[in-house]
Amino acid sequence: MLYLKCYRYWFNLFVHDSCTGGMVERRRLLLIPAITITIGSFQYSLENGTAKAEFTDMPALRGKDYGKTKMSYPDYTETESGLQYKDLRVGSGPSPKKGETVVVDWDGYTIGYYGRIFEARNKTKGGSFEGGDKEFFKFKIGSGQVIPAFEEAMIGMCPGGVRRIIVAPDIGYPDNDLNKLGPKPTTFSGQRALDFVLRNQGLIDKTLLFDIELIRIIPTQ
Repeated sequence: MLYLKCYRYWFNLFVHDSCTGGMVERRRLLLIPAITITIGSFQYSLENGTAKAEFTDMPALRGKDYGKTKMSYPDYTETESGLQYKDLRVGSGPSPKKGETVVVDWDGYTIGYYGRIFEARNKTKGGSFEGGDKEFFKFKIGSGQVIPAFEEAMIGMCPGGVRRIIVAPDIGYPDNDLNKLGPKPTTFSGQRALDFVLRNQGLIDKTLLFDIELIRIIPTQ
């Protein structure tokens, strides 16, 4: 409707002024396609809601007090270490044991800093995170290859399961360095986003959120 009204306005104006000179008429007629495209694009944006929120809306973010570094969520189970978790999907089969290698896929969000994504799990990535298929992440249980919270999250998981964990800084990346222990984002953009949060000492809440999917367990050889 907005498109049609604007088009009629400009069309009537051009027709009315056409008698004042051929040069003016030609110049104005050249503007019709540009104006039409601009108005049409604006109308399309309004109707289709192309102006989307900048940050990811994670359920665990709702009610987050950004002045606090630690919050408890009633729908999560909390362990002695302070790890909070809940199962989004329960798998089946045996749980991994110490010495076995697990194959996982994972999401990572800076829950303490507006929910910015730094790793996407098994879905199309947006913007600079876009990429093709990536290899799944592997690590050996009990080897100290990953942050404490990530390894603790494996306890009781079964293949096919997806577990969401909230990671406080003290069970996250040691010395705020993502290069010391896994998991490490697989894209440069993801590494830069996570590094920005970890290295801003005292200025940003470093609480992280991970969704971990246990793909399979590789038995000890």
